[in-house]
Amino acid sequence: MWLKILFDKIGGVILFILLLPVLLVIGLIIKVEDGGRVFFLQKRLGKDKKIFEIYKFRTMKENAPDIRLVDGSTFNSENDPRVTKIGKILRRTSLDELAQIINVIKGEMSFIGPRPDLPDHLKLYEGEEFKKLLVRPGITGYAQVNGRNDLPWKERFKYDIYYAENWSILLDIKIILKTIEIIFTGKGVNREDV
Repeated sequence: MWLKILFDKIGGVILFILLLPVLLVIGLIIKVEDGGRVFFLQKRLGKDKKIFEIYKFRTMKENAPDIRLVDGSTFNSENDPRVTKIGKILRRTSLDELAQIINVIKGEMSFIGPRPDLPDHLKLYEGEEFKKLLVRPGITGYAQVNGRNDLPWKERFKYDIYYAENWSILLDIKIILKTIEIIFTGKGVNREDV
């Protein structure tokens, strides 16, 4: 596991430096579109139940209401009126997630791991689902490459538990390759049942 931490730290710094021009352009476009904040910050559950603030490029209009589905997951749809013009592009390409490189550098997240839930979701965890919190959350993960937002929230736990129990460098490589494929196809960005 120390190899993964080392990869995240070094890779995070290198990637941040390489992508800095892209990050600055994204931030500038968000700012120009409506004059609002560049980043969306939200409390999330990390490894060992530690709460941290996740960084994302803001894709919604300022002060947009938080809408949840029955299973507790975030409502998202291709035609969500809360999403800005640049936000639609950022979501479709997953570029809004690039800001989480900051969380990786800070040691709060990994490049690969279960997606972090909201702190309120902890009371909904049952039995083995707590195993998800044995590893650092990731920008992408096993559930993301096996259905992403198409999966109901509780269904994603099966993949998160599998990842926590079966982590390996080979599994991380497979997830990275599958993530690249999904970014180019846009599959699973929005829930099909909303």
